[in-house]
Amino acid sequence: MLLRNQQHSKWKPIIKQFEAVLGKNGVVQRKEELITYECDGLTSYRQRPAVVVLPRTTEQVAEVVKICDRNSIPFIARGSGTGLSGGALPIEDCVLIVTAMMRQILKVDLENQQVIVQPGVINNWVTQTVSGAGFYYAPDPSSQIICSIGGNVAENSGGVHCLKYGVTTNHVLGLKLVLPDGTITEVGGQVPEMPGYDLTGVFVGSEGTLGIATEITLKILKTAESICVLLADFTSVEAAGAAVSDIIGAGIIPAGMEMMDNLSINAVEDVVATGCYPRDAAAILLVEIDGLAVEVAANKQRIADICKQNGARNITTASDPETRLKLWKGRKAAFAAAGHLSPDYYVQDGVIPRTQLPFVLQEIESLSKQYGYRIANVFHAGDGNLHPLILYNNSVPGALEKVEELGGEILKLCVKVGGSISGEHGIGADKRCYMPDMFTETDLETMQYIRQAFNPRELANPGKIFPTPRTCGEAARAEAAKKFASVERF
Repeated sequence: MLLRNQQHSKWKPIIKQFEAVLGKNGVVQRKEELITYECDGLTSYRQRPAVVVLPRTTEQVAEVVKICDRNSIPFIARGSGTGLSGGALPIEDCVLIVTAMMRQILKVDLENQQVIVQPGVINNWVTQTVSGAGFYYAPDPSSQIICSIGGNVAENSGGVHCLKYGVTTNHVLGLKLVLPDGTITEVGGQVPEMPGYDLTGVFVGSEGTLGIATEITLKILKTAESICVLLADFTSVEAAGAAVSDIIGAGIIPAGMEMMDNLSINAVEDVVATGCYPRDAAAILLVEIDGLAVEVAANKQRIADICKQNGARNITTASDPETRLKLWKGRKAAFAAAGHLSPDYYVQDGVIPRTQLPFVLQEIESLSKQYGYRIANVFHAGDGNLHPLILYNNSVPGALEKVEELGGEILKLCVKVGGSISGEHGIGADKRCYMPDMFTETDLETMQYIRQAFNPRELANPGKIFPTPRTCGEAARAEAAKKFASVERF
């Protein structure tokens, strides 16, 4: 009780300062309300923040950050809370700065194909705003109907169309930022390539460790003249993987190319009931092509021929918007549908070279048998971005630890074949222990130099991205071994 009273007295004057900036409705402090914010989409880990603040403007964010800086309080930015790597996971006695109330689309400039938005704007709202004029916003994570642009910027999110059009960083022209000391600054501009250091590129994907984006200038694209989606089903996952490599090898760059295995197919049909995905298929391949009508017609036939050469049983095509949406509906709902298969699932996010798809999928199946957990595979096949969903029951003692170990083995496998430990979900709290598997000590030190330049007091999202002995067993063992090796022996 004494400790609780001491904690309350410590926060009371700070909360009053927040309320002076935001009003009482802009500060969340009641225990039962704070529970809402104790994790992001990675629900395996939870920590209640001390206070949650809900700013609506850049100036309010800056004042909140200044209060944190003056009082040496760590702060963490949070958007819609859909992140899957624990990037917005609170730490003890922190302030959570939630940008969900910053939902204004500030400017639409169709002539220059730009939109300026606040960070709380939902991804799909951007396309809805400009679609009537024949434009759209290309990055489209599966969670695009609920994830925010600010979170997309923090994690450098991708999506179905990242194969042809790139991830978030390829569509951000400029940013208004609040730095960790409360300074407001702007990086980038109105044109794609600005002179000087690419500070916009440095910030996108920095996962809240360099500051908070409060205004984001996005590039929008003209809707293609013609769009077609092909659905091909295969009797083996390896055959579908081979078709992916052959399509790219033929010089065709689809707008998107997605793959789902049998476990995922049946989960989706059980929940979404599209009626489009054959339940007996070992794998399906969804390929979207866009461009001029003559180009789409030619590539549609070439892709169909390549799929048939690789053993595709049936090929369905759709050019009208309603049927295209129906074909994509199941893929977009795949993560949610996994909840129908198991009480809990743990999703990973690794990248491999496309040519390694058949081998890696076989290895994942072997790991699944070795550990005794089913794995549903859903991924952006075109750019080799895997999303294995490991199915388990968190109520079973020790299950989470085994599943995390299995997920780690998959990430190490990705690195081993020349890939990466993240394609779009970020590192956050979940994958920081595996950074040394991909980067050298010098690499990590260089990244820390950049972080220190922006965030010297390490108040902005501390403990994320980089391994620390306090939180990572592997890093702790490596550090101990290094120190032991450096001791002079007699």
